[in-house]
Amino acid sequence: MFTGIVEELGEVTAVENLGDASRFRLRGPVVTEGAQHGDSIAVNGVCLTVVEHEDDEFTADVMAETLKRSSLGALTVGSRVNLERPTAVGTRLGGHIVQGHVDGTGQVLARIPSENWEIVKISLPADLSRYVVEKGSITVDGISLTVVEAGPDHFTVSLIPTTLDLTTLGHKQPGDPVNLEVDVIAKYVERLLGDRAPGATK
Repeated sequence: MFTGIVEELGEVTAVENLGDASRFRLRGPVVTEGAQHGDSIAVNGVCLTVVEHEDDEFTADVMAETLKRSSLGALTVGSRVNLERPTAVGTRLGGHIVQGHVDGTGQVLARIPSENWEIVKISLPADLSRYVVEKGSITVDGISLTVVEAGPDHFTVSLIPTTLDLTTLGHKQPGDPVNLEVDVIAKYVERLLGDRAPGATK
């Protein structure tokens, strides 16, 4: 489990095409400290498994299904990525519960700068819009954010200078893809209410 609090802005240093998968090598001195084979690291919000690591870099294999359903397929050498290690038991939950299981992708639609923050408008797939509410939580490229406005096909978030400086959202431009993970609690509530609806089968 993750919390959506990005630990560092890493970089893709190599991409190897494996046919039905890709192997990424990524640089991240903070997240690789003490890393072991089999550990999990969230890359732009996608939970990946460490295959090997050396110095401040690690490699991870990404299946075709993950490449198709996330924005990782668009990464190239030099791409910046948000990195986060799993939450340790007993630590503070600074963001919200993030699984690292991307529900879909959106696109940056607009950036509206302000004096002390910036509003970013992001497209929202139709099948995810019911899970997104104003003042609720959403994960964008692995970043735990609060929804400002929730429309039928888009939402907005406000970004403080720290988020702009230390995550990929400080560099994303209109048209760029982003990974989206909705609040898992909303999905569980929907399932529970569906099971209790008249005529529902158990």
